[in-house]
Amino acid sequence: MTPADLSRTVLHAVHRAVQDGVLSAPVPERVSVERPRPGGRGDYATNVALRLAGPAGQPPRAVAETLRARIVDDSRIASVEITGPGFLNITLRAGAQQALVRRVLEQGIRYGHRDGQDDQRDPRPLLAVPPVQGEGDLRARLWAQSVQRLRATQGFGQEFVAETGSLDASGPDVPYDDETRWAMLSVAAHDHPRPPAHFLPQREDNPLFQVRYAHSRARALTRNAAALGFVGVPDEQVDTPLAQLVEDHPAVLASAARLGAPDRLARHLEATADALLDFQHCVLPLGDEKPMAAHRSRLALAEAAGTVLAGGLSLLGISAPVHL
Repeated sequence: MTPADLSRTVLHAVHRAVQDGVLSAPVPERVSVERPRPGGRGDYATNVALRLAGPAGQPPRAVAETLRARIVDDSRIASVEITGPGFLNITLRAGAQQALVRRVLEQGIRYGHRDGQDDQRDPRPLLAVPPVQGEGDLRARLWAQSVQRLRATQGFGQEFVAETGSLDASGPDVPYDDETRWAMLSVAAHDHPRPPAHFLPQREDNPLFQVRYAHSRARALTRNAAALGFVGVPDEQVDTPLAQLVEDHPAVLASAARLGAPDRLARHLEATADALLDFQHCVLPLGDEKPMAAHRSRLALAEAAGTVLAGGLSLLGISAPVHL
């Protein structure tokens, strides 16, 4: 269950409460869910009850109780707890991670794309693409091309050009090398990029190399597992930060698209690559150890992370070699 899925579930609970006549308040266009802050509980938290309390003329905790009773109806949710003045803390049912990994492996590099479904779009307006610093027209063109790709993943076609008023990717898509693209797209628009040559060395302090290397390692794990006679199957929960980064990918694409900020995607790819390179060492059996369900589940998660890296790089116009 992705944050977008959970957001829709909570929004549906608000709709039901209004339709049932127990909540008299305007239904918001979207509901924000986020990871609990330090000391918080559950997998996700939302402050929607606090937002609706004033218009509804009810105490926040009363609104939270109304919504809690409707959110727990979702079979993917294990529990909903109310904390503080009326925060809803949501714990997902076991198996959610396995379902997520299956979804990534089924959708491939299109994981996180909304495929033109208007009802899934972020209702907030697209922001104008910010002017970029350094390298003149070259960086501006690469930036605009990447933003076009990102916004296409969220179901926006050419109509967004008029909305933003500043997106210009005209001209041929010259096949700039991967190092140039990463240099121009991986830092915020208001920052000056490093020279592309900085991203040529194959070493750990080169983030482009790390991202592409992590992708190639994920593919190598698949080949090595096949030689050992097993494939990736998400049978069990895997306790690793990598799972959260894979789950966050759709939200990162949506944010990068709305803000016109491909650098957000680049930073997410860096974090995913670092987590995957740390995780890779526990994927395959060691010594005389036989492949077990845990190994199959870890491999499936590593493959999902590799898919995220490949898809993200493609949106930046950068190749993802299988061998590196």
